[in-house]
Amino acid sequence: MKGKDIINLGTNEDVAIGIDLGTTYSCVGIWLKQHRRVEIITNDLGNPMTPSCVAFTKTRRLIGEDAKNHASKNPVNTLYGMSSVFTTFYM
Repeated sequence: MKGKDIINLGTNEDVAIGIDLGTTYSCVGIWLKQHRRVEIITNDLGNPMTPSCVAFTKTRRLIGEDAKNHASKNPVNTLYGMSSVFTTFYM
């Protein structure tokens, strides 16, 4: 299931969304009551897992695979492993 397919899934009681913000990769799953199962939502590239990485340039914000690939060119403006920081400060 693509992220854009989430629209028009039914009432709030029919759907639940879970987000796993991992240190290395993240993923999103959706509980479909009518099918009685969880379905993983794929990213734009069709992958169920997205690198937990964000990079910034002067003109753009890169997320996931693009940010990971950009990290070697611009490591100072690339963030990864942020879930560890969140749990350190907020747990």
